[in-house]
Amino acid sequence: MTETLPMAGTGAQVNLAGLSKNDYRGNPSTLCQGCGHNSISNQLITALYEMNIVPENVIKFSGIGCSSKSPTYFLNRSFGFNGLHGRMPSVATGALFGDIRLKGIGVSGDGDTASIGMGQFKHAVRRNVNMVYIVENNGVYGLTKGQFSATAEVGLNLKKQGVNEYEPIDICMEAIAAKATFVARSFAGDPKQVKELLKAAIAHKGIAVLDIISPCVTFNNQENAFHSYT
Repeated sequence: MTETLPMAGTGAQVNLAGLSKNDYRGNPSTLCQGCGHNSISNQLITALYEMNIVPENVIKFSGIGCSSKSPTYFLNRSFGFNGLHGRMPSVATGALFGDIRLKGIGVSGDGDTASIGMGQFKHAVRRNVNMVYIVENNGVYGLTKGQFSATAEVGLNLKKQGVNEYEPIDICMEAIAAKATFVARSFAGDPKQVKELLKAAIAHKGIAVLDIISPCVTFNNQENAFHSYT
């Protein structure tokens, strides 16, 4: 249970760490309005605030893609590294081996993890790196105009891409096969569930893989798509 206390001389509430919710926020989002990634960032802010975690005890990681812009939108007081495409797990592994007191939060995407970064992802899992590994999964490369990613369902028909001929990679199954110690899947359109899973993942010792379906409202949100709000 989280206790909030009034901040002296203001109407703001503070948690048991003496911090207001604003202390957990980041910069304003530049992602598309309605993007699922923004909902995930908002739930991270709430979860960390409610868990009374001091932002300076958290370190953020990302690779390349729309998802990898997300760490800008939460925990401005935390230090972060933005790595090369698919290489976020290596940066996280080095940083967290270097300072074992920190809790890592890595934000990746389906392209960043399931395509170019698959090998890096599997090795981070087998090493059981003490981090929350969030995959904001929308089935497309949103930053480069909506090409199919490795998690796009077979038969998906996108206006400018044609029909996807390939079976998708299941990130949760890959994590389980690599013996991840915490694996869950959620949906950005269910913020309550996302928040509770984030809290569980943050409390977990070792790697916690969260595959969160996060619709791309610009390129992959048609009613029959597996990664849409519908």
